[in-house]
Amino acid sequence: MKTIRILLVEDNRILREGIAAMIKEEADMTVVAASGGSDSTLVQVGKLKPHVVLLDLGLRNQNGVRVLASLNKGFPEIKVIGMGLIPSQLDIVEWVEAGASGFILKDATVEDFLGTIRSVARGAKVLPPSLAGSLFTHVIDNALKKGKGKLASAVRMTKREREIISLIAEGLSNKEIAQRLNIATYTVKSHVHNILEKLAIHSRLQIAMSAHNHEPS
Repeated sequence: MKTIRILLVEDNRILREGIAAMIKEEADMTVVAASGGSDSTLVQVGKLKPHVVLLDLGLRNQNGVRVLASLNKGFPEIKVIGMGLIPSQLDIVEWVEAGASGFILKDATVEDFLGTIRSVARGAKVLPPSLAGSLFTHVIDNALKKGKGKLASAVRMTKREREIISLIAEGLSNKEIAQRLNIATYTVKSHVHNILEKLAIHSRLQIAMSAHNHEPS
């Protein structure tokens, strides 16, 4: 297998140097450049032609999702892996939709970290193990396979589903919705699952936006 060329974009200098040093020890990987994140990222990618870009989810100077989308548009052959400490489900969904091929939690083991890079370089899609079994895992998997879904203009919803959409739009959690409607939290999750399937959308935020956008004026 050819050496995996990696561009590392991480704004924490100590972490950036540590990751670069760790990768340097691997015979099948090389860091072609490591930066703190700047407008020159796309230029670096164009010049250095890495196979994989390790991109910090929480860049202070740039919007990571925007950088990812630009990379995916300009260099679709390059794999991008997002790195973060505790990314939310919404973060993960946004990055998947923008074209990320995988994610590495910054508290991952060295073995998992390097394994994710190798898997993504081979063309696999890799999500954090902590998301396994999540309500949104099936949605994320679907997004990885089919790309971003589109909101249907007219979808049949049950009365209960409409109630739950309204409460999500208010910002309530599954547990709070369950308490408000006097039903089990598991039942709420089941309804949200069905709503996501019907609307073919990929986040609670979009459900909330959909509810507000369709309110009568």
